[in-house]
Amino acid sequence: MAYAALLSLTQTLEQILHSHDQSQILHEEKQITSLYEKLSFLLSFLEDSTHKYSETITSLEGRIRNATYKAEDIIESNMSKRIRDATYKAEDIIESISSNWFGEKNSPPAFLQYKRSMDNLEQKYGGLQKVIEELDSISKDVEKMNDIEDLQPSMPDGSRSSNNSTMVEFDDDLIQITELPSKLESISVVEMDGIEDVVKMDRNDLEDLQQRNSLSATSSKFASTNKNAMVGFDDDLLQIKERLIVQSSMLKIISIVGMGGIGKTTLARNIFNDSHIVHYFDIRAWTTVSQKYNVQELLASLLNSMTDLGHKLYEMEIEELKEKLHQKLLCNRYLIVMDDVWETNAWEEVRRLFPDKNNGSRIILTTRLSNVAVYADSSGPIHHMNFLSLEKSLKLLNQEVFGEECCPFELEEIGITIAKKCKGLPLALVVIGGLLNKSEKTRAYWEYVAENVKSAVTRNYDDFVEVLSLSYNHLPHRLRACFLYMGVFPEDYVIHVSYLIRLWVAEGFLKSITPKSLEEVAKEYLEDLIDRNLIMVRDRSYSGELKTCSIHDLIRDLIVRKAQEEKFLHVMNQKVEISPEIIKSRRRLSIHGKIQFDVGDMYDSTVRSLLHLADSLLSINICFPLLRVLDARNITFNKFPIEIVQLVNLRYIALIYTGKCKIPASISKLCNLQTLIVFRRLRFDKVRLLYLPSEILKMPQLRHLLFERGFLPCPSDDAGNGNLQTLTGVIGFRCTEEALGRIQNLKTLGISYFYRSRTKWSIYCLENLVNLHQLETLKCHFFPRSWRTPSVPLAVDLAFPPNLKKLTISGCKISWKNMSTFGSLANLEVLKLKYFDFEDSVWKTNEGEFCKLKFLHIGSNNLEFWEVEGTHLPSLQCLSLGHCPRLKCIPSEIEEIPTLQVIALFQCKKSVVTSAYSIQKEQQELGNDGLQVHDYFYKIGNSFRKVRVPMGIKCPSDLFKFILSTLAIT
Repeated sequence: MAYAALLSLTQTLEQILHSHDQSQILHEEKQITSLYEKLSFLLSFLEDSTHKYSETITSLEGRIRNATYKAEDIIESNMSKRIRDATYKAEDIIESISSNWFGEKNSPPAFLQYKRSMDNLEQKYGGLQKVIEELDSISKDVEKMNDIEDLQPSMPDGSRSSNNSTMVEFDDDLIQITELPSKLESISVVEMDGIEDVVKMDRNDLEDLQQRNSLSATSSKFASTNKNAMVGFDDDLLQIKERLIVQSSMLKIISIVGMGGIGKTTLARNIFNDSHIVHYFDIRAWTTVSQKYNVQELLASLLNSMTDLGHKLYEMEIEELKEKLHQKLLCNRYLIVMDDVWETNAWEEVRRLFPDKNNGSRIILTTRLSNVAVYADSSGPIHHMNFLSLEKSLKLLNQEVFGEECCPFELEEIGITIAKKCKGLPLALVVIGGLLNKSEKTRAYWEYVAENVKSAVTRNYDDFVEVLSLSYNHLPHRLRACFLYMGVFPEDYVIHVSYLIRLWVAEGFLKSITPKSLEEVAKEYLEDLIDRNLIMVRDRSYSGELKTCSIHDLIRDLIVRKAQEEKFLHVMNQKVEISPEIIKSRRRLSIHGKIQFDVGDMYDSTVRSLLHLADSLLSINICFPLLRVLDARNITFNKFPIEIVQLVNLRYIALIYTGKCKIPASISKLCNLQTLIVFRRLRFDKVRLLYLPSEILKMPQLRHLLFERGFLPCPSDDAGNGNLQTLTGVIGFRCTEEALGRIQNLKTLGISYFYRSRTKWSIYCLENLVNLHQLETLKCHFFPRSWRTPSVPLAVDLAFPPNLKKLTISGCKISWKNMSTFGSLANLEVLKLKYFDFEDSVWKTNEGEFCKLKFLHIGSNNLEFWEVEGTHLPSLQCLSLGHCPRLKCIPSEIEEIPTLQVIALFQCKKSVVTSAYSIQKEQQELGNDGLQVHDYFYKIGNSFRKVRVPMGIKCPSDLFKFILSTLAIT
C-alpha cells in the first residue's frame, strides 16, 4: 500500500521536524527534509486521480511501498532507541526483566530484544541515505512518466488515448481483449458469437454467466439477445416496471445500485426486454458505460441502436452526434439504459441530450456507486439491490444446476448448505451452479463443494474475482488501505464503527483535513466505502448514525488475497501454515484461531499491528519492537504487562484483566499513544478496580480512554490534553475546574460514583460539567454501597453543557427541577433514565421542553402516572419503557406525535402493553402504518411471556440492551 505507507511516514517526519524534543532528532535535519520532500512528491503523484489502475502504476507503487517501508523502519527504530534511552530509568528495565506477560520462564527479557532490534534494522537496509537514493530514482521515473503522458494526444472528450483494446463484459465483469479495433460498429448480433474464439479462456465456464456485449457501449440489439429467465428478482422487476409505466409522465431517472455481481445488469436487461416495456416505449437504447468510457463511442452506440447509419456515426464529431441523438429522442417516448456507470462525468456528458416532453420517457442507470445515482437524480428514490433470501438463492442454484428438473432428494439438504454459504450473492450462485451442472451429481462431490464454496467459486471462475476487483481498482488511493484493513476481522464479524475508526486513526491511514478531526474524516471514508457497496451497514441509530457494519464473505476473501499480495496484512488461522519469514515481513498480523507458534527470534520484525480476535495464547517470545497497534482483548492478563511501556511506538492498546490491576505511571512515556482500552473480565467475586496514574491525562496524543471501573486521580499540575475526546468507565472522578480544564475538548464522558447515605456530593463538583462545551455524550451512574441504601438525590443545581446530545442518568433520585433541566437542553436527542426514583410518582411534561428529543428510555423506576401533550415531544421517534412496575398506561396523547416510529416495552404491565397497541391502532386508522410496537416481556399473574435471547445474556439490563440493539434505535 504505497499511499498508506507514504502518508504514515510523512506524518512521522512532520512530527520530527516540528518537535522540540531532542530525542526525536535522529539524523541530519537536511537529510530528513530531503526525505520528506521526496515522499511528499510521490504522495501528490498518487493523489492525482488521472493516474488510472495499470500494470505500470502497480509496479511503480510496489517500488514506492517497499522503499517507504524501509525508510519508515529505520526512522522509527531510531526514534524508539533514542526515546527509550532518554526517558527510561534503570528501575524500569529491572522491572521489565523480572516481569513477563504470562509469568513464563526461560524467556529473554523484552528490553534485550528491543536493543537488538534497534541496532539491527538500519544495518539491514544499508542506512537511510541509501533508501533516499532509491526514492530519488523512483521520483525520476515518475517524472518521466508524467512527461510521456503530457506528450500523448488527447481524445475528443479530453481523455488520453490508450491501446486499441476493447472490453468484453460478462454481467458486471470486464475482460480486456487486446489487438481488436476500437470501433466494431458493424458487428451484428449473429457475428457476436464469433468473439468466443478471441477470448483466451474456456467458453464453457463463461456460458454460466449472463453475457453482455463486446463493445464499450452496447445497443439494444445485443441487449435483446438475453435468453436467461429472471430468478430471485421478481419483486424488483415489478417495482421498476411500475416506476417505468404507472408513475409520473415527467422524465424520470431510475437508479439501480448494488455491489458487483448482485444482479443489477440482469435486472435491467430483463426489464429492457419485457414485452410490456417493449410495447410501451417508442424507442429503447442500451449502452454500457464501464470504467473506461469514450464519449464519442457512447453517443454513436446509442444512435446506432436507433438508426441505420452504422459506421458513418463513428466519423462524426461529438457535437454532431449530440445533436442527432437529441433530435431522435425529441418526439418519442424513450427508454435509455446506461449500464455500469462509474463516474458522474459520464452522466454529465449526456444528461442534457435527453429531452423531457412530459410523455413518460425514462432512463435506467445501473451503478455500484451510490453517489453517482444521487448525482443523476437526487429527488427520486434509489433502487438498492439486496442479497437474495435463502429461498430465492436455492431457487436460482437449482435452476443453474438442474434447469426445469427437480433436485434429487438426497442432494436437497447439501444444496441448502451451499446456497447459504453463497450469502445471497447471485453471481456466486451462478458460478457454483455452473460448476455443479458440469459435474457428477453425487452426494460426496456436493459435500466437498459445500465445504469449499469460496475456493470453488474463485478457482473455477477467475473472472469472478475480476468482477469484485473492479471495485477495488476504482477506489481512490486514500480509501484503499481503509478497505483492505477490513480483512483483519474474521468472517461474519459484526464491526463496531467506533472500534474501526480508532484503529484507522492509530494506523495512520487518514489525512488531516482542517478543521475536521481525524475521527470525522474516518466517518466520511467509511460512508464513502458504504456508498460504493463494498461495506454493508448492519445497524444505524435513530438518527441515521452508523453503529455497526460488516463485509460479505466473498468481498472479505478478495480483501485478504489483495492484502497479502500488497504485504499489507497477514491473517493467521489453523488453515494457514505459519512462516516466521511471513510474520517478520508483514506490517499487520490478525490472529483468528487458537494458534501456538514460536518466533523467539523476532527482534528484527517490522510488524506494526497485532490483533488477537480469537481466544488463544500469545507466546511470551513474541516481541515486535515497532508495534503501533496491540489489540489483545482475547487474552486475559492477571496484571498489567509492564513490557508494553517499552513499546514507544504504540498508538493503540486494548487489554483484558482479571485480577487487581494497576497501570504504571511509566505508561505516560508512550508519547504516541492515542487509544487505551482496559476492560475487566467478569468473575463472580468482589469487584476489582483498575487504578490509573494521574500522569495519564498529561499524554499529549491521547484521544480515547475507555475503562471499566477505573479510579483516576486528578493530575497535580496544569498539564492538559487538548486531543482527548473519550473518557469512560471512571469511578469517583472529581470534576474540578482544573481537571476539566485539562480535558476541555472532551466529547464523550462516562463517570460512576459509589455512595452511602451520608455521602456529600459537593466534593465531586458535578456542577462544573457545564464547562465542557464540546461534550456531546454523558453517562453518569450512581451505585449504592448497599442495596438497602436509599437512592441518592441528584443535585438540584446540576447543570449540563449546551451541546449535549445524549444523556444517561441511573441510580439516583430525580427532582422535577432536574427534569426541567434535561428538557431545556436545546440539542438533547437521547435521554435514558434507569434505576432511579422520581420525587413524585406523577410526571408532567411542559410545553417547550425536549424539542429535539428523538429517543426516550425510562426504566426501573417508581413512575405511576405520566401526563404529556403531543406537542411536548415534537421530535420523538422511539419510546422505550423497561421494568416500570407501577406505570398504569402510556398516555393516549402520545399518538399525536407525528414522528413516533417505535414503542418498545420490556417487563411492563399488561395495561401498558394494551395502551401501546391502542396507540398503534389509532395511528393505523389515521393512515400511519409505520408505528411499530415491540412487546418483549411482561407479567401475567405468576407467569411471564418469554423472549428468545442469545447466549451470554445473564441479566435483564443486558437483555434490554440486546433488544434495543436489534431495533437499531439507540
